[in-house]
Amino acid sequence: MWKLKIAEGHGPYLYSTNNFVGRQVWEFDPQAGTLEEREEVEKAREVYRKNRKQGVHACGDLLSRIQLIKESGMDLLSIPAVRVGEKEEVSLEAVTSAVKKAVLLNRAIQAKDGHWPAGIAGVNFFTPPLIIALYISGTLNTILTPEHKKELLRFLYNQQ
Repeated sequence: MWKLKIAEGHGPYLYSTNNFVGRQVWEFDPQAGTLEEREEVEKAREVYRKNRKQGVHACGDLLSRIQLIKESGMDLLSIPAVRVGEKEEVSLEAVTSAVKKAVLLNRAIQAKDGHWPAGIAGVNFFTPPLIIALYISGTLNTILTPEHKKELLRFLYNQQ
């Protein structure tokens, strides 16, 4: 299972003047998570794959959101969802409840170093030159593990 590591840096070639604030690294650990967590991740992947052609998606960062919400320990279901009909009057209680739930979600997906992790579209732009450079230098299989290759293929397929 992939785990998001935030504001971590180690190694002789890494240097930071801000303690790696805002740094995001995904690491693969085949033993990470419980069976239920792995099933939840696979379900999120399958739902995203099935719905990828259905229009604009607000956020494809489902895996990081699942992890961040779990780590925050916040109960997002403690505030009930607000549903207001088209011709229904909006009450102060409905607005207050909706705002509280939105703020709670915003806090839950905020990383411990204060930033909000998110995916970038640059992957589509930077991946081909990276693959070409790794192939030419003979380090493709050294740098990219089988899990990295699998996720790259999954990402590129889902973005088509």
